[in-house]
Amino acid sequence: MTVEPGGGALLRLRGVSRSYGERQALHPLDLDVHRGNCTALFGHNGSGKSTLLRIAAGRDTPTGGEALFAGRPISEDDPAVRASVAVVGDMAACYPDLTVREHLELVAVAHAVADPDDWIDHVLADRRLTDHADALPLSLSSGQLQSLLLAAALVRPRDLLVLDEPEQRLDPDARRRLAELLLAEKADGVAVLLATHQAELAEAVADRMVALEEGRVIADGTPAEVLAQLGRRA
Repeated sequence: MTVEPGGGALLRLRGVSRSYGERQALHPLDLDVHRGNCTALFGHNGSGKSTLLRIAAGRDTPTGGEALFAGRPISEDDPAVRASVAVVGDMAACYPDLTVREHLELVAVAHAVADPDDWIDHVLADRRLTDHADALPLSLSSGQLQSLLLAAALVRPRDLLVLDEPEQRLDPDARRRLAELLLAEKADGVAVLLATHQAELAEAVADRMVALEEGRVIADGTPAEVLAQLGRRA
């Protein structure tokens, strides 16, 4: 999928909000995510990060405002969105009776990946899962499961990569390799939207950082600027 002429944002949110009954999970906000750039959402649990990610991935519909992907309303039901947006999120997405390799084969087939066996071998090695290729999810550690979710996103085409706290359950070496991965995604022109608790990860990979609290934006800028603002608030 290509961005509309004029170099606009791949993902554009305008006045987007979300409420569930009387609870306002996300207050109106604007957000642009461009190709080759990473935006990090920063905040505690319940701050609105996951709600915003679901809207950005087309998995939830905003109560107010407009969410556009490549100039068109974003919806997971849109085949163009399904083909272009890769999401790294809940471990519940794993199938208990499929091996690690079979998970990746399923994703590759669904997205018509050329030469899937070679690419799957590459992704398994990249995520340090080669020795676990024939393992079932229940036999994996939590960090290995997180690596499987990352691998499933990497084995398919993507223009936008959406990640919900991907550093969770990873050891320090795996977190370092995660940062290297996200920098490589940016270098390849992928737009990255990341929710994280870890300031170090945001500082390493993000061009823009948006801090949320109770569904409101409380700081916005470069990671250094936002962390300085949050330090002054503290």
